[in-house]
Amino acid sequence: MASSPAMGLQSWFSNPRRDVLSGLVVAFAMIPEAIAFSGIAGVDPRVGLFGAFCLSITIAFVGGRTAMITSATGSTALLMTGLVATGNARGEGLGLAYLMAAGILTGVFQILWGYLRLAYQMRFVPLGVLSGFVNALALLIFQAQLPQLGINLHFGEAGNDHAMHALSGGQIPVVWSLVLLGLVIIYGLPRITRALPSQLVAIIVITAISMGLELDIPKVMDLGELPNGLPIFNIPFGDVSNQRVPFSLETFGIVLPTALSISLVGLMETFLTQDILDERTDSNSNKNTEAKGQGIANIVSSFFGGMAGCALVGQSVMNIDNGGRTRLSTLSSGVSLLAMILLASTWLKQIPMAALVAVMIGIAVSTADVAGLRNIQNIPKSDTAVMVMTFAVTMLTTPHNLALGVLAGVALAGILFSRKVAKVIRVEAIKISNDECRYVVRGQLFFVSKVYFLQGFDVHEHPARITIDMSQAHIWDQSGVGALNQLIRKLRLGGSVVNVEGLNKESLNLFERIGSQPEGSHG
Repeated sequence: MASSPAMGLQSWFSNPRRDVLSGLVVAFAMIPEAIAFSGIAGVDPRVGLFGAFCLSITIAFVGGRTAMITSATGSTALLMTGLVATGNARGEGLGLAYLMAAGILTGVFQILWGYLRLAYQMRFVPLGVLSGFVNALALLIFQAQLPQLGINLHFGEAGNDHAMHALSGGQIPVVWSLVLLGLVIIYGLPRITRALPSQLVAIIVITAISMGLELDIPKVMDLGELPNGLPIFNIPFGDVSNQRVPFSLETFGIVLPTALSISLVGLMETFLTQDILDERTDSNSNKNTEAKGQGIANIVSSFFGGMAGCALVGQSVMNIDNGGRTRLSTLSSGVSLLAMILLASTWLKQIPMAALVAVMIGIAVSTADVAGLRNIQNIPKSDTAVMVMTFAVTMLTTPHNLALGVLAGVALAGILFSRKVAKVIRVEAIKISNDECRYVVRGQLFFVSKVYFLQGFDVHEHPARITIDMSQAHIWDQSGVGALNQLIRKLRLGGSVVNVEGLNKESLNLFERIGSQPEGSHG
């Protein structure tokens, strides 16, 4: 971002006390989510926790937006479920190895997107697509919690050992009661005080109740192994007998769809978070630098046994609201997270899954575009259609593919926009005499609008002279050139002398490149 040493130090130490304290508070909020997202992906909690630590530490140095928090996220975890299940079906422990390989490839893609300036193309993603994206993400996060509540609708991937263990009849009412208590705390406590994160308080209260009453309900320890030391550098490629995957084209083909989806969905959520923070702090940041930084962070995380991730909207806003402004706040969150993991792992194991379900339901609600859904009757029908398309494609694909949903939404938005622009073209017929007619064309002539363009001419009447005035029109593509030439041919076959005037320089250049020129035309 800045080139001079002074400005570099400014991005680190201009606000040290508040940055360190804010990072500490954010770390508390990152722990439950990292554990919960590990469960969604189907891996041990340590994978999410190591990912949160590695991502936060790395992005503090290489990110393009100061004070933004990067960690394991729901949007990326949902994309990992199928790959982990596929890997585990091929051999014990291979799900994690495939996931690490996908994380490395994700990072490579994101560095490439940064150099290709993908962020600039995000300007063409309409709000309808973003609304459908976040609503689908919210539903998928909520849906992933249902097995924890004893509701098994077969949403999870087959072979996912970390999908929720079935609850016995006696456990269900206890779990539901604790989840409801957690939601009451999460939404009620901020009305009283914001001194402590309500999610953290909910986890502490529910854990205390569970331990005090010795409740027999699923806990974090049931998900798998928690960290008992620092993450270790590990290459996921090697012999299958050592729970590694071959470095081959076959492995590349298996991880490619997941890596590509994570790279795109992760950057979309990161850029959205970046825009929110830029607006809140009245500042600008470099999205392409952030894309490269996210890629580097995901590669580092994957080599140290952590899952890939992206920026977190909630924690990033929390960091800003608590006074975090520089890279030190992001670094502080990562260091504090690791310290808490190592010092409090015994306590973390006792956290009931009901507490994490309450946290994740709260995240799902905050993720959804609630305002957009409330005002859906006031939103243009085209925007609603784009939102529904994005949402539907995401939910109907197996496994659920947020990236494909976004692409479908953008494609539909492009089609609907083209139709709107096409209808803007107008043709006015002016009858000068029985032997002469003048047509004035206004608007944009391209592959969609050519139908409306041709409909504006009467090819059944053939006055001696016809003038087509294109001075208020613009031809954009080969289809537009073809439509004008087709019209001229039809009119001349009827015996009319056709003259085209007013073609602007760009339109004439297009005719010349294609290798044609309407006879009698002039600029």
